[in-house]
Amino acid sequence: MTTSVLLSLLPQVILNGLLLGAIYALSACGLNLIVGVMNIVNMAHGEQLMIGAFITYGLFVLLGSTSVLLLLAALPITFVVGAAMQRYLLEPMMNSPQVGTLLLTFGVSVFLSAAGLALVSANYRMVPMFTGAVLLGDLAFPRSRLVTAAFAFVLTAAIYLFLRLHRLGKAIRATAQNPDAAKACGINVKRIRVLAFGLGSAMAGAAGALVSTSYSFNPDIGTVFILKTFAAIVLGGMGSFIGGLVGALLLGTSESVSALFWTAQGSELTAYVILVVVLLVRPSGLMGARR
Repeated sequence: MTTSVLLSLLPQVILNGLLLGAIYALSACGLNLIVGVMNIVNMAHGEQLMIGAFITYGLFVLLGSTSVLLLLAALPITFVVGAAMQRYLLEPMMNSPQVGTLLLTFGVSVFLSAAGLALVSANYRMVPMFTGAVLLGDLAFPRSRLVTAAFAFVLTAAIYLFLRLHRLGKAIRATAQNPDAAKACGINVKRIRVLAFGLGSAMAGAAGALVSTSYSFNPDIGTVFILKTFAAIVLGGMGSFIGGLVGALLLGTSESVSALFWTAQGSELTAYVILVVVLLVRPSGLMGARR
């Protein structure tokens, strides 16, 4: 392609990147919520995304429906899975070295991925809920990308407002800032940690539901998206909810733009080159607190 053609495609490519970043953001903000409250890096976060994708696909096959309500079905299930994981596996280890919880969540990740392969095979699936494209002037966007991006932004904004305005959300933020002070103020820190982990897992499950409508997936999808999620939260700032959002949007945009001027494989490399450069300049990420 000539330079003029590439430049004419740039606005659409940037918007496509932002739409992709919206899905990254939902997963990244969920993981950053867990990191911020419990200082736990949940290696099984990608498998929660995988569970959400398969729940959506299963209901699509079972009910034969393409209702947008299918995208909500994974939320309560992945919330319960995450809350149970925190309550019965991680809570007894909260005072142990961080490497212990890291290894435990890695073990859960391997177990869920292997279980998925054993139960449903490695075949790729997809939920064709939203077909066609929307024209915006000279730009054309797949309807699936627009719907899933809108859903992701609304859900991310709702969780953010919950954390800012609701009593339980304020309790989560207080626990993240100082668990001992929160306990002294009468907050049940253990229950708040269970709630926060459940919310973070539900956001991953919702991201999986959105992924299932735009991309083909199999039980290994969690491995792919956990790498993107880690990149987004490190880029934006570990433990920062807004940082996860910003990092995810930048990651999605950089991947999309570099794919236009380079190759799809090169776009993967470009995203992580940007990540390394940002960390060299600001190790805590763009919006993380300096240590």
